[in-house]
Amino acid sequence: MELSERYGPVFTVHLGRQKTVVLTGFEAVKEALAGPGQELADRPPIAIFQLIQRGGGIFFSSGARWRAARQFTVRALHSLGVGREPVADKILQELKCLSGQLDGYRGRPFPLALLGWAPSNITFALLFGRRFDYRDPVFVSLLGLIDEVMVLLGSPGLQLFNVYPWLGALLQLHRPVLRKIEEVRAILRTLLEARRPHMCVGDPVRSYVDALIQQGQGDDPEGLFAEANAVACTLDMVMAGTETTSATLQWAALLMGRHPDVQGRVQEELDRVLGPGRTPRLEDQQALPYTSAVLHEVQRFITLLPHVPRCTAADTQLGGFLLPKGTPVIPLLTSVLLDETQWQTPGQFNPGHFLDANGHFVKREAFLPFSAGQQPSGPGWGGTSRAPGVGRPQLRLPPLHPPPDLRF
Repeated sequence: MELSERYGPVFTVHLGRQKTVVLTGFEAVKEALAGPGQELADRPPIAIFQLIQRGGGIFFSSGARWRAARQFTVRALHSLGVGREPVADKILQELKCLSGQLDGYRGRPFPLALLGWAPSNITFALLFGRRFDYRDPVFVSLLGLIDEVMVLLGSPGLQLFNVYPWLGALLQLHRPVLRKIEEVRAILRTLLEARRPHMCVGDPVRSYVDALIQQGQGDDPEGLFAEANAVACTLDMVMAGTETTSATLQWAALLMGRHPDVQGRVQEELDRVLGPGRTPRLEDQQALPYTSAVLHEVQRFITLLPHVPRCTAADTQLGGFLLPKGTPVIPLLTSVLLDETQWQTPGQFNPGHFLDANGHFVKREAFLPFSAGQQPSGPGWGGTSRAPGVGRPQLRLPPLHPPPDLRF
């Protein structure tokens, strides 16, 4: 962001031999991502993901394979009830299980990682058609491997590999993450094969994996939904649907502990609107403006996804510059979420950013935690959908306090 002060909102950096255009600030990013066309709908080639997915999956494929995977995924998730009551019921069921875990600590400190179990299990229920016990070896192994993969993907060695693939390959910098990915693939392949004998064309679809299997049994002359790509699509969904949602909820808990006044107002609003013993419904969201503002502000403040790499699908005019087809573009989402022209106190945690003078929730155009506009079905690994709220089924938790020695 400091470079933008010197060179303006659109500038070029050299990542190895590759020239990459960086966009900073709300206006530049909005022009690029929220326009009517699909000029930035492509993904640039990223060396490690080319090795991992081999051109398959949802987020890092292209052409006919990407279009087929994207359309299929959107259709499958909609049919499974994403954004509607069927998934809301799964969330409430999972919160009941999480509540039991939290009760076991009886007010004592609990590991923040525990808050990641519930959203991960909701994702797994959508993907595999069943929830896992928190002590299930498959569940524990998957979450552990996902954590290890995400740490490795963010390591300096992998960043060097992506910039200089030939040097990274010489130094074997990619080997550790590929070994972990193969362990994840083996688990996913086993889960897929366990469902395959039970699925025929026309059978009821209870999960994303069921839909994948059924799609592959139909007319698929190009093998777009053969086993290899089915595993690749499932891998994308597992990686994109767990880690960042878990991290967002952990940050939310930390921020509630850091700001007890905000925590108290959220609890008061929930008590007033829901009353004792009633579980929330989707339509309650309109009556919970402060709670909605807090959830949005958590995502804005933590800027969990700094950028989402794009690539021009055609010669594109952007910020007064002509970008040839195939130019990598990095819209810097952090610069939007912390843009001083859009937020009153961008560096502070302030739910008032999403409230008007009368306390009503306000949608903000500059709220882009996971990008905007046309993109390959989602933000990809390290991005996710908006995090659901966490609490007991009655949505009453004892006050949250961070460890006394924690500084953030």
